[in-house]
Amino acid sequence: MAGAILGVAACGGRTAGPAAPPPQAAAITALREATRPYHDVAAAVRSGYAAEVPACIVHEHHGAMGYHHINRSYIARDLAVERPQFLLYERLPGGDYRLNGVEFFIPYRLWPRDSTRPMFLGQQLKREDTFQYWYLHVWAWRENPEGMFADFNPVVRCPAAASKVYRPNPPAGF
Repeated sequence: MAGAILGVAACGGRTAGPAAPPPQAAAITALREATRPYHDVAAAVRSGYAAEVPACIVHEHHGAMGYHHINRSYIARDLAVERPQFLLYERLPGGDYRLNGVEFFIPYRLWPRDSTRPMFLGQQLKREDTFQYWYLHVWAWRENPEGMFADFNPVVRCPAAASKVYRPNPPAGF
């Protein structure tokens, strides 16, 4: 209570209007608006995302990423929240798809590995040397106890028959 009184007193007794959301929050809102139609996987396919993805990516201890539906026409050096390269889906027991998040990536051929690490949504992209690209996951549609930008989500599940265990091969000292 004293902090609130001091805050008002410091403003000369005036209260400010609602604070503008931080730039990252506005970008996440824009990402959700851009991907809202893709809760229907058929809409994603009509927009150029892959229709069939055989493997569901899991980690032995940290949960899953899910099925990565790619739109190859969005591969570029400059990332945009309206054009995520991957949509991350979970297939539910009844066969329905659930959109959980997205992944942005930049191939090393467009942004060399030994250059300055790219930034997006206030985050440094991570390196994936096995596949030679920078990447960032955003769990925009499914709560992730590990954080919005974590690689894996412990609440996402993959069917055993489609699970592909991800084993990164990081360079020494990374």
